[in-house]
Amino acid sequence: AALLTLTRKRGAATYAQTLQNIPETQVTTLENGLRVASEESNQPTCTVGLWIEAGSRYEDAKTNGAGFFVEHMAFKGTKKRPGSAFEKEVESLGAHLNGYTSREQTAFYIKALSKDMPKVVELLSDLVQNCALEDSQIEKERGVILQELKEMDSNLTDVTFDYLHATAYQGTALAHTVEGTTENIKQLTRGDLASYVDTHFKAPRMVLAAAGGISHRELVDAAKQHFSGMPITSKEGSVPALTRCRFTGSEIRARDDGLPLAHIALAVEGPGWADPDNVVLNVANAIIGRYDRTFGGGKNQSSRIAALAAEHNLCHSFEPFNTSYSDTGLFGFHFVSDPLSIDDMMFCAQGEWMRLCTSTTESEVTRAKNYLRNAMVAQLDGTTRVCENIGSHLLHYGRRIPLEEWDARISAVDARMVRDVCSKYIYDKCPAIAAVGPIEQLLDYNRIRSAMYWVRL
Repeated sequence: AALLTLTRKRGAATYAQTLQNIPETQVTTLENGLRVASEESNQPTCTVGLWIEAGSRYEDAKTNGAGFFVEHMAFKGTKKRPGSAFEKEVESLGAHLNGYTSREQTAFYIKALSKDMPKVVELLSDLVQNCALEDSQIEKERGVILQELKEMDSNLTDVTFDYLHATAYQGTALAHTVEGTTENIKQLTRGDLASYVDTHFKAPRMVLAAAGGISHRELVDAAKQHFSGMPITSKEGSVPALTRCRFTGSEIRARDDGLPLAHIALAVEGPGWADPDNVVLNVANAIIGRYDRTFGGGKNQSSRIAALAAEHNLCHSFEPFNTSYSDTGLFGFHFVSDPLSIDDMMFCAQGEWMRLCTSTTESEVTRAKNYLRNAMVAQLDGTTRVCENIGSHLLHYGRRIPLEEWDARISAVDARMVRDVCSKYIYDKCPAIAAVGPIEQLLDYNRIRSAMYWVRL
């Protein structure tokens, strides 16, 4: 009994202690501008990755999809490790290699044993500096990507959000999909891909991030050895600054009565990454909550939307979102419903928005802040999530914001702040709407726009 008590006490840590005991994030900038950042811990494994300021927002209409294509090609061999030799060398370490491309960033990362960190850095260096881009591999991968695009078309949630970006940021780079168009994928050449790498894969646009049982000094030494020769600019010079992507209140409707369910997304323009209003809007979304038919609790859930959806069968699922970019964002909600429930669900969702603007209470703000704190601490779960947190933060904010600072920002939010900030972004604003499926019941845009304010006497 005494041993059990001792073990139980040893494993217990208060929320405040957890925040205070997080290791410091160390950052070193090399002479060529590459930022090297790490969080040391006692883990037997580590995750090391490169986060690059590149994505579909940096492409034009003709090259859209080049970044996604390059991500695929990065794993297909380098000049030093042709063919499948690169992947085989990663596997020989017992490591896991992955990557992704989004609208504003590209990432490649490897999870391995801590003792293999220097080798992992060398592999990542080879991947971004010596990508082979062999013609035979390009043609093979072209077919793989085209097949992926067909499969993505069946994911109506992703299709809806692509439509939402297309209408909200029409005529700008943020309207592009990450994967590109089928036509572009068929026409992109080796020269297009090589130009993309030469333009964007440069030291000042990169962060080498690591988390786990590694030494920051050893990480910096490995980075100096393998990345010091990386150029600062491309052959054409520095990359132009991002152009402003203006938000437009408009809609895209893709009606297909042959589909069983309707997917609806509605959003207003939100703030960019560094705007402090993001914390308040995240609290607002936590108040709104999310719902899925598989959830327990039924009409007794704390979220008003969830309770109404469960009691009146309004939708299959509902989720708010706050998607941020460098200088703008999309703040909204997405739901999936039966064709005859669209009007009722939209009425309830917009009504909840108006309630946030006018009558948010302190009790629900307290509940929402506790939910956010729980989600924040969950970022500590595993070296890969910590590594991604470090890399993304340095690209978005120029530094890694400590969890103690996030906690202080969350604690400072009260009901009045939620009402004021929601009114600033939501109240009487023109929304962007994307709808896919059997959407005959979706009201006219002007009717939806008229529900963005309340006429009160």
